[in-house]
Amino acid sequence: MEKYKKKADRFDWTLTLLLFLFFLVSCASIYSAQASGQYGKNFVVMQIAWYIVGAAIISVSILIDGYQYKRLSWFLYGFGLILLIAVYVAPESIAPVRNGAKSWFIIKGIGQIQPSEFVKTFLILALSRVITSHQEKHPDKSLTTDFFLLLKLGITTAVPLGLIMLQPDLGTGLVILSILTGLIFVSGISWKIILPIYSAGASLAALIFYLVLIKPDFLEKYLHVQTYQFNRIYAWLDPYNHATDSSYHLMKSLRAIGSGLISGKGFGNREVYIPEAHTDFIFSVIGEEYGFVGGSIVIGLFFLLIYHLIKTSLDTNDPFNTYVCAGIISVLTFHVFQNIGMTIQVLPITGIPLPFISYGGSSLMGNMFAMGLVYSIRFHHKTYMFSSENALSQ
Repeated sequence: MEKYKKKADRFDWTLTLLLFLFFLVSCASIYSAQASGQYGKNFVVMQIAWYIVGAAIISVSILIDGYQYKRLSWFLYGFGLILLIAVYVAPESIAPVRNGAKSWFIIKGIGQIQPSEFVKTFLILALSRVITSHQEKHPDKSLTTDFFLLLKLGITTAVPLGLIMLQPDLGTGLVILSILTGLIFVSGISWKIILPIYSAGASLAALIFYLVLIKPDFLEKYLHVQTYQFNRIYAWLDPYNHATDSSYHLMKSLRAIGSGLISGKGFGNREVYIPEAHTDFIFSVIGEEYGFVGGSIVIGLFFLLIYHLIKTSLDTNDPFNTYVCAGIISVLTFHVFQNIGMTIQVLPITGIPLPFISYGGSSLMGNMFAMGLVYSIRFHHKTYMFSSENALSQ
């Protein structure tokens, strides 16, 4: 027999507390970031509005259980592809080119909406369904069945990835690959298949990196790659000798975080001006005002969030829900690692925001929809009276 807990007990209060703490950190950081008056807008009020919209998204998402999400997964995936195609073919009056990328819809009275932020979660649902459906059809694993599963996952990912790279949006493309990688690792595919493929990919990446640094003329001559396209890598490795927008942001970020020392300069006491500080470089603001201690607390909050998601994935008795949690964990982990890493010169600069903290309606709504799936998993989780866990507890 199976039973449900009371509704109040089924609600994920731990996740609510974590999101509320992120909300406070986000508002405080954005308030400080906008003090330079670069845009003359009150981004804090707008961020609060987006959080309210995100709460509404969670309220709707929690009403749908995992079984229904599994049924809807291909419809959402297809809807996401339609949005990616639409933003690519839409006239510039609706989808303008900004910073060399055509990734946003402009909606009067609302602002700009980036479809790829929602496609991330749609892809997680689709890949989770691919894995569970494949395992149901092939309960007896073999190298052949594992190879076909890998092929299905690759094809499902390649379509949105290709559309995103047409925009082009390298940062989101890397996030899509992180989703694929995370779900491949937890899908049970044999390491005899995974290891050679990823080893070959790592070797190719290392070769390209070597050619960029040592033989850029080879890439320019034989692959017709323009050397200016590698400026982000050059600016990352040696920002002080490469005058680019990327190097400027990086030098300012390093100066801001470094000047924060251990305990920071205090709320509102910023001295280093950083363009786009309220979006991609929000962690630089946190590092300058709250120092190593404040930055560590923020990173600790993300660790707690990821730990909670891991616990949720282990508690659920539905494989589809487990894979959904794994995909969300992959996205958040990559976002946090990449965003914070680029502000301290560990990684090259890409346009990837810090989840729940950076200003941005599309990013926040996409992340809140992902959290809505986690709320749904917790809310609709069933316990079994005669399960091994209950038997042990009795």
